[in-house]
Amino acid sequence: MKIGLLPLYVKLYDDVASDIRPRLNAFYEKIAVAFGNRGIEVVRSPFCRLRPEFHDAISLFEREKADALVTIHMAYSPSLESIEALCDTTLPIIVLDTTETLEFTNEQDPEELMYCHGIHGVMDMCSMLTQRGVEYTIAAGHWETSDVIDRVCGYVRAACAAGALRNARVGLVGESFAGMGDFRVAYSELAERFGIRVCKPSTADLRGYYESLTETEVEAEKAANRALYDFSDTIIDKEYTESVRSCLALRKYVKDNALTAFSVNFMRIGPNDAGITSMPFLECCKSMQNGIGYAGEGDVMTAAFTGALLAGYKDTTFVEIFCPDWKNDIIFLSHMGEVNYGIADTKPLVCRAGRKYAAEDEYPYAGYARMKGGKGVYVNISRAREDYRLFVAPAEMLSYDHDTFTGAIRGWMKPENYTTAEFLEEHSRWGATHHSIFVYGATAEEMEYFGKLLQIETVIL
Repeated sequence: MKIGLLPLYVKLYDDVASDIRPRLNAFYEKIAVAFGNRGIEVVRSPFCRLRPEFHDAISLFEREKADALVTIHMAYSPSLESIEALCDTTLPIIVLDTTETLEFTNEQDPEELMYCHGIHGVMDMCSMLTQRGVEYTIAAGHWETSDVIDRVCGYVRAACAAGALRNARVGLVGESFAGMGDFRVAYSELAERFGIRVCKPSTADLRGYYESLTETEVEAEKAANRALYDFSDTIIDKEYTESVRSCLALRKYVKDNALTAFSVNFMRIGPNDAGITSMPFLECCKSMQNGIGYAGEGDVMTAAFTGALLAGYKDTTFVEIFCPDWKNDIIFLSHMGEVNYGIADTKPLVCRAGRKYAAEDEYPYAGYARMKGGKGVYVNISRAREDYRLFVAPAEMLSYDHDTFTGAIRGWMKPENYTTAEFLEEHSRWGATHHSIFVYGATAEEMEYFGKLLQIETVIL
């Protein structure tokens, strides 16, 4: 991830108090290093004071393909010098409201005033951004003793995710599951509204990849799986080989078509239908681990959002609510065989699936795992009456030393400040779908900013 770090300043101080610049320059560099230490690449700029300087700096950030523009007021900066450039850019704007000095009491050295008064410049600029209808977010706090830099990084991740959605390319293997209506939207509308493009491989496309696989490729994949996963004693080699070949065929199609996400309808698997012979559960899991979005049953909408969120938050996974625990106010999450292995708390156990569903498919194989504990947000994207809606609930995935569901994808989620009954009521009151996403480490505020950038109504539970 990359930011353009925009230092706002006023020319008056260069004219009458040029001696304060060296310390402010050094402080700007400290902030840039703080972001770099958190894995954020920083595009630096000279201090900007006048309109042309702001335009030049923001043009530089755009050329460098920054994911977001982060402003920092080094002193007061008159907003009419910067507002036009800020309104003209398409870069997401994140306001870092901080100063170098921690304390400013009655005993502070009056000379510190010159280094610590940029906050009213923030107010001037944000007021103008609000008047002009420009979306932005803000994080305030002391740069060294608070979490303000980390919160800005969270907003950068959200901005990165929003940008990724606009370039989403989603593969659809089979059609959407017959009769499921909640996630079914017109592909043309997804393209027009978000820039999401849906690519549907023909039977011949996937069959061609499947048939071109060499024995060496198949055996290498088997060996890699053996090193990574545990295996049950129910493996039937012929069936498992078909699963591996189907996974590899899909992987090649995803790579060759530069897909950011995909969805598979398990009812449409077969050599004469989808073109592959086995539901590729293992590849669905590995793809999410490698940053490719996924959702089940032909849900390209949720798959696209999963892929976008993975661009900013690697610990993101497709989930589905299965069972309520009314007594303990937790919710059991699962799916047939798909989870991001990057968030697995147990080594995946590869088993022969309990059943197959299509007419011509082989028995599929899945690597079942338990989701790790940790805080994050439950995210759902749905099509409301007028437009799309983002439903967001802060929640914790609970951690366990053991469980009795070794032959299943499983996780136990506890919504924050809501009982199971209240959560489920709100979930359906807002029309959320039955396919969702869990994003570890994200906050509701970050998802609210993500929604703002996409101009989606966002409901925070």
